[in-house]
Amino acid sequence: MMRRVETRASLNGSIRVPGDKSASHRAVMLSALSSGESTIEGLSPGFDVAATSQIMVQLGANRRDTGGVVVIEGPESGLRMSEQPLWCGNSGTTMRLVSGIVSTLEGHHRLEGDPSLSRRPMDRVAVPLGLMGSVVTGEGSRVTPPLSIVGSASLHGIDYHVPTASAQVKSAILLAGLCAEGPTTVHEDVRTRTTTEDMLRLAGVEVTSQDVGDGRRVTLSPRRPRAQAWRVPTDPSQAAFFCVLGLIHPHADIEVVDVEDSVERIGFVRVLQRMGADLVERPGASGVTLRARSSSLQATEIHASEIPSVDEVPVLSVAAAAAQGVSAFRDMGELRLKESDRFEGSMSLARLLGCRVWSEGDDFFIEGLASAGAFQSFAIKAGLDHRIVMSSAVAGAAGHGCDIDGSDTVGSSYPGFFDDVASLR
Repeated sequence: MMRRVETRASLNGSIRVPGDKSASHRAVMLSALSSGESTIEGLSPGFDVAATSQIMVQLGANRRDTGGVVVIEGPESGLRMSEQPLWCGNSGTTMRLVSGIVSTLEGHHRLEGDPSLSRRPMDRVAVPLGLMGSVVTGEGSRVTPPLSIVGSASLHGIDYHVPTASAQVKSAILLAGLCAEGPTTVHEDVRTRTTTEDMLRLAGVEVTSQDVGDGRRVTLSPRRPRAQAWRVPTDPSQAAFFCVLGLIHPHADIEVVDVEDSVERIGFVRVLQRMGADLVERPGASGVTLRARSSSLQATEIHASEIPSVDEVPVLSVAAAAAQGVSAFRDMGELRLKESDRFEGSMSLARLLGCRVWSEGDDFFIEGLASAGAFQSFAIKAGLDHRIVMSSAVAGAAGHGCDIDGSDTVGSSYPGFFDDVASLR
């Protein structure tokens, strides 16, 4: 789908972005793993979470929607193998976390995804889950989907060092550890988001965490989660798009309300503030409100460890394009393994805006234009990557417009994104 994005003279308003996708996936999964009814408020409306929900139903859970609240009933006897393939769509979170869950269910499970997901490596979960006693196979040495998983009811806990920081890999191991014999420990060199650990604790599972240098050691004791009343906070990675839009547009004042504010999730705020952003945090009952007003940004150096998921890098590349000076993005190799090659995609977008861009190994550099007013109008093919779509829309709305081919892929995480942009006056 092709969409034209036009700039406007000013952008003002308040936005509440959708429920956090990370928490939404986990709320659905933990509810299905429990015995009895759980309720979920604020569930992400995107296709990715819908794929997770459908898989939990296939595995034996029940779901019903009542007035904006999702009710999920976990079967008393536990989840069971589905005879049909488990469709993960475009969602790497779904595939990796579901891999952990079905590894504990006797039988042969097949996990499939769209062409983008089918290029993403799953060896990161295949190796530790194999050490626990399941068998995970896919295509080639990187174990790309479709996946075949032989589950086992007699997994054993492991003590595992995650070679590359990944909340998804950590979560897959911990979810498998719920039904394993003995404790499961995960070591990470860079602290990633704690959504899984926090929600497991709320569901009555014993999880301990200890910071070790820049990393963390997480240990889980097996038990079945309790049914819960979940309230999903809003998604910080979606808030980032409106923050950058408010900062780089020449006449803007945008608030994003009720943003989840754990330290691993709002690293982009610190980056933008370091660039000189007029970006203010106001604490509230459900996270923070972020207020972004038009700013003159200065270049900075951004390390992947500041934003462990690197999800916000594409839109931070747009901020760098509007800044004065050369911004350096360090250790960004993980971007190559997302829904698309976001390493190249982020550089390509900055080039389309008129910036000088280059890379050295896993680092890339953007020489900013000092103002979004200097952006060129552009056309882009976003493929199947929702974050490239939304980053392009931010650049077009703040600069001189753009045409986005593949804009409908925002439905995977934020179906109402363009409506929310249009609501700003």
